[in-house]
Formats: sequence, C-alpha cells, structure tokens
Amino acid sequence: MKLYEYQARKLFTRYGIESAPGIVAFNPYEAAEAARKLGGACAVKAQVLVGGRGKAGGVKIASSPEEAHTHAGNILGMTIKSLPVRKVLVSKAVEIEREYYIGITIDRSGKSITLIASASGGVDIEQLARVEPLKVHRLAINPLKGVSDEETKGMLQKVFKKKELLTQAMDTAKSLFKLFMENDCSLVEINPYALTKSGELIALDAKIVIDENGMFKHENLEGMRNREEYGPDELEARAWGLSFINMEGNIGCIVNGAGLAMATMDIIKLFGGSPANFLDVGGSSSPEKVLHAFEIISHNKGVKAILINIFGGITRCDDIAKGILQAKKEMDLSIPLVIRLIGTNEKEGRALLKEAGIEAHEDLAKAVQKVVEFM
Repeated sequence: MKLYEYQARKLFTRYGIESAPGIVAFNPYEAAEAARKLGGACAVKAQVLVGGRGKAGGVKIASSPEEAHTHAGNILGMTIKSLPVRKVLVSKAVEIEREYYIGITIDRSGKSITLIASASGGVDIEQLARVEPLKVHRLAINPLKGVSDEETKGMLQKVFKKKELLTQAMDTAKSLFKLFMENDCSLVEINPYALTKSGELIALDAKIVIDENGMFKHENLEGMRNREEYGPDELEARAWGLSFINMEGNIGCIVNGAGLAMATMDIIKLFGGSPANFLDVGGSSSPEKVLHAFEIISHNKGVKAILINIFGGITRCDDIAKGILQAKKEMDLSIPLVIRLIGTNEKEGRALLKEAGIEAHEDLAKAVQKVVEFM
C-alpha cells in the first residue's frame, strides 16, 4: 500500500522525523490560503502515487499566495504517468545547503532489510546505483537486533562527514527503522534528506510503502488506503477476497495460491505465451469466488483464452468445478478454457466437468501448451 507524501509525513512526525510544514489543498483557493498561513516562499507539490512528478512539472515554487494559486491551478488536473492529480501539498520552502538520501528497504537479492544512504540526494536512487554504484552505501540490518550503533555509524560517516550531521542522521536512521518494523513497511525513504542553511537535516520528501500482507495488524493505517492506487478490477477482486493484478498479456489466469500463480505465469512465458493477469482465488474457494474471478477477467477484452490451474490442498477441486460450471451457465464465455485440476476432491471435480463435456488436464505443462495454442 503506497502513501501520499502528506500521509507519509504524518507518520514521520509520529516517529520524530522532522519535515517542512505543509498543508494539503484540493483547489487553487485552498493552496493560496495555505501559502498565506505558512508565510514566505512555498513549494506546491502534486500528490500522486508515482515518482517523476518534478520532471513532469508537478512541483513548483511559489513566492506568494497568488503564485501558489496559479501553480495549483496548473498542477491540479495534470496527469502524471496516467494518474490524475487531485490534490497538492503546499510545503514551506527552506534554504537548502545540500541534498542527501536516506532510506530503508528490503533487499530481496540479499534477503535482508537494508539501510541505504547517499550524499547524492534529490535524484533517482535506483538510477544512481546503476550508473555510479560507489555513491550509494548500504548496510544490512538484523530485524531481531535492530540498528547497531557501531555498524550504522561506520556506514553513515561515509556520507555525513561532519559530527553534528552524523548524529542527526543516526537518529533518523533509528526512527526510520522503528517506523519500518512497527508498520510492516517494504520501503521508507527520504529524498531529498536536506541540509538547511541553519545546519539541520530535514525531510523534504517522504515515501512509504506498506506491505499489504501486514495490513490486518494496522487498523490505524486503513484510513490511509488510497483507492487511486488500485484499478476497478483490483477493487472488485479485493471485495470478493481475491488477489488480482492486471498485466499486458492475453492469457487469463485463475490459480489457487500466490506461489503457484507466479509459477503458472512463468510457465506460460516459457512456452511462448503472455499472461494477462495474476489472480489467486485463495485457499478455500467457494464456487461464487470462482464465478467472480471469471467476471473480473472477462472485463479484459484482450484475453483470448483462460487457464485454470488448481492444485487442491485446502482448496476443493469440486468447488472449483462448480464455480466453472456456474460461470459457463451465467456468463457468455465464448473464449476457450483450459483446465488443470488435481488435489483434494479431484475425482469429484473431474466428474462434474466431464458430465458437462469439459476436459480437465492433470499435467500442467500440457495444459499450458494447450492454452498457448489458442494465441
């Protein structure tokens, strides 16, 4: 779950991480009033759940309330990477001496939580890591032991040369780690982490991504969920307890289990096909859930065939079969279906399908090869 900058700043404040004062505005008049309240120059910043807003013209400096009104009018209604801008953050401008980067993420290749810091802030850190890797410093953090003062100091002093800056950066790193762990984050990032003319390090931007799988533990964060992050199909899937992500291929996928769903997409690619979606019907699928899975996939007119791949454990194959038959009865399913069905109650499931004249494969490779033939 991604947070807007203004939402991330609120979490930063809870954990003692200082950022520039800011006010959210939904129209140019509110932006002008926010600028008056803050006083002096302000940054008018588009609030969207993607990066690159600065390059797209979504961040402007206003020297007066009138200028904030103008900038907000131009930014609101912009589309940045296909997402419309519906609100702006009017943030008090600060005099910047230098820009740094600091953040914590999950390094999947290294299988660790990793603290990252760089003296080259204000740029795309991933691009910087590719082009000039020596400018990006990393430290793996043991989640059970937390931030080690000795190790963290050793890494951060490569970036923050002065003692007073190192002390501030150490405090921020500890606060970021606490925020990261307590809220099941996959990313917390400050870019730029700015050194002001007065010698303070503050967050001029804030980015937080929370692991969806941990949200059941954080009712306090549920109110920060943004519908703009999800397409209509994803929202519909969520309402029915399905995990769904749209993709650009033409083979619809209905699978039980996230791991099997990922493997299924890999095998489709292996045999020359292209998956149209990730869809996990879950471990205890009722026929109704299967029906809704078909309905969601049917919204994508680019789908040429559907592969149903079920390896039943908790999932019952006869329930899946009933859902398939219900979908055939209630929907105009004119595109080919290829079914692979094994596991719990597979004999009962196969019998139901066979009675309706529908074949169910046992071998996954053969099923995938069959569905790819329809492309």
